[in-house]
Amino acid sequence: MQDDIEHDDYYDSDEEYVKSKTRVKKEMHALQALGEELTKLSRAQLDTFPLGEALKDAILESPKITSNSASKRHRQFIGKLMRDAEHEQIIARLDEIKEAQHRVAQQHHTVERWRDELIKGDDSKMQQFINDYPQCDRQQFRQLLRNARAEQGNNKPPAHTRKLFKFLRDTIAAHAAE
Repeated sequence: MQDDIEHDDYYDSDEEYVKSKTRVKKEMHALQALGEELTKLSRAQLDTFPLGEALKDAILESPKITSNSASKRHRQFIGKLMRDAEHEQIIARLDEIKEAQHRVAQQHHTVERWRDELIKGDDSKMQQFINDYPQCDRQQFRQLLRNARAEQGNNKPPAHTRKLFKFLRDTIAAHAAE
């Protein structure tokens, strides 16, 4: 019954700081969760992390393990290897990757909104896009927009709509890079 009680950290008789069993377990689970997040990354992304060779190999091996019990043991093993890793640097790098993915998703949504609004047929939106992104090739833009509208009106496959999307994406990305 005494194991069910949550113990606080304490100082022993030599005034040494001792972590409670609960805190140690929470930290272990946090490291395991961090290791699991790393298993979802590509090899190229993992190469940008300060990982030891054994930890990197264990992370790369993880997707190959399909048995539930073996997978659980492997996650625990990764958690154990994570104890010796540079946690702060790994967390910071993981946050950078998440932020970059978020920016890409936001940009994608912006392009989709522009495409959908432009295809609806409102010419004021076309002029607004040209004003917002003056570096765009206006002739190509108008032609792509005209073709995408005609394509949608005739219920044809969205080949020109895709071309318009790529044009908008490239134009917005070029503007953001300036």
